[in-house]
Amino acid sequence: MTNNPPPSAKKITSTDEFIKGLWRDNPVFVQVLGMCPVLAVSNTAENALAMGLATAFVLLMSNILVSLLRNFVPKQVRIASYILIIATFVTVTDYAIQAISVELHKALGAFISLIVVNCLILSRAEAFASKNTVSKSVLDALGMGLGFTFALLCLGAVRELLGNGSLFGLAVFPEGFQSWIVMILPAGGFFTLAAWLLVINALQTKKA
Repeated sequence: MTNNPPPSAKKITSTDEFIKGLWRDNPVFVQVLGMCPVLAVSNTAENALAMGLATAFVLLMSNILVSLLRNFVPKQVRIASYILIIATFVTVTDYAIQAISVELHKALGAFISLIVVNCLILSRAEAFASKNTVSKSVLDALGMGLGFTFALLCLGAVRELLGNGSLFGLAVFPEGFQSWIVMILPAGGFFTLAAWLLVINALQTKKA
């Protein structure tokens, strides 16, 4: 006689695949992955949100395809196959952003194409999607993708608020506000990331 886990246990397990990327295993605040776009394009909330959503889309679609083909891709060429899959969706995303907004495409620059080598996407394809079903891979991709977007948005919002006195291009502080120019410069990305890591680590330590 076999003991099958109750439906509630399966539900909790499936939900955990999604939640882990949002907080416990957040790709930026916990795993510290994808630092190149995190520091480079988070100078405004709009750029951060666009890059986060673009990365989440590529991660979701590549996870689905890798999971579907996991039993057909030879082990010897799996990494090359995963990169080819990721590059295909990055190209689609690149053209889509260019069609939607040329200014946004110019602001993100080469970092859209560099999604191909984002270690977050390749690691999820290799470590998770290639070993799990499509449903679990979708939940994992959504959790990690939204977690990455959330982290980018946290950095972008703080940097834009302090650097420009605005949020998504809308003025927040009065005209007399003295903006911190350093926050929209590359150094501001390091300062803001360090501050957020300090906050997240303090919260996790307090919870533990």
